[in-house]
Amino acid sequence: MLAGAVCAAAVAASTAVPARAHQGPHWDARDTGVFDVRFRGLAAVSRHTAWVAGTRGTVLRTTDGGGTWRDVSPAGAGALEFRDIEAFDARRAVALSIGEGEASRVYRTDDGGATWTESFRNTDARAFYDCLTFFDRRHGLAVSDPVDGRFRILSTSDGGRSWTVLPNRGMPAAQDGEAGFAASGQCLVSAGPRDVWLATGGAARARVLHSADRGRTWTATDAPIPAGDPARGVFALAFRDRAHGLAVGGDFRPEQDSPKAAARTADAGRTWHPADRPLPAYRSGVAWLPRSRTAALAVGPSGTDLTTDGGRTWRTVDTGSYDTVDCTPDLGCWAAGEQGRVARLEH
Repeated sequence: MLAGAVCAAAVAASTAVPARAHQGPHWDARDTGVFDVRFRGLAAVSRHTAWVAGTRGTVLRTTDGGGTWRDVSPAGAGALEFRDIEAFDARRAVALSIGEGEASRVYRTDDGGATWTESFRNTDARAFYDCLTFFDRRHGLAVSDPVDGRFRILSTSDGGRSWTVLPNRGMPAAQDGEAGFAASGQCLVSAGPRDVWLATGGAARARVLHSADRGRTWTATDAPIPAGDPARGVFALAFRDRAHGLAVGGDFRPEQDSPKAAARTADAGRTWHPADRPLPAYRSGVAWLPRSRTAALAVGPSGTDLTTDGGRTWRTVDTGSYDTVDCTPDLGCWAAGEQGRVARLEH
């Protein structure tokens, strides 16, 4: 079983060690050819195909396992900050740029990034979009920080070609200072055809909001992750099915400790339980390992951690800096972060 094999990752060294020195699963860095871009957006399609999106309006794509990367950045997007990308295959993808007002935009490509169409541009100066997610190839959502006291939800039913703001009457009131974190593209995640979860922070309590009807009505639950400061909260979520989920976060300031920065749920987010042995530091991304019901990875600027018991305990397995992580059913796991860094998990 993969979960058993991944236990060997506990003895894996940092990414600086040559791949031949590793005895278990480990991150193998793939040269992207760029060093001045931070990739917080990542869409893993398979062990061979992945997309990354980041600063300077940069989008890259590989179809050979990271051996080569093609710069497929949208024309004229050099001033934008891409923080999320969702890909359906090697040719079709949707990317989100963040920022106040018109800096928040959505682009779609159908030809592997050769051309992009801008399908949404935010015209409300009060809105700031953070993350997007898709239930299938047609239906998806994007989320903005609160406008008029409630998180704003953007919806598409044609694969991201057009978008509509949903009514907010089914959204609970936001706390003072509450927002989403555009840190890894994982503050809004989905599982199955209708369930979606939203991670929040920046307020008195960190929360996870859940919708079972594609974003029309929501319930909010407190998460046992540090809050009470604009830099603290839940940064990323991962659900392996509609019931079992993980939440990670903490305080993103490197000089601040992040105790109790991980939690788990087995009831679709109605209740959250802190990890018995939590993450040692702030983590911005999390993903379940494929073909496992208990193993997952969490990543952040100071390292990667592994759980093999469904989020009850975590152990550090790598000290490299990554912001986001994504896995695919064919045992492909990818991570991306600062200085153009991208890596694939090797077994």
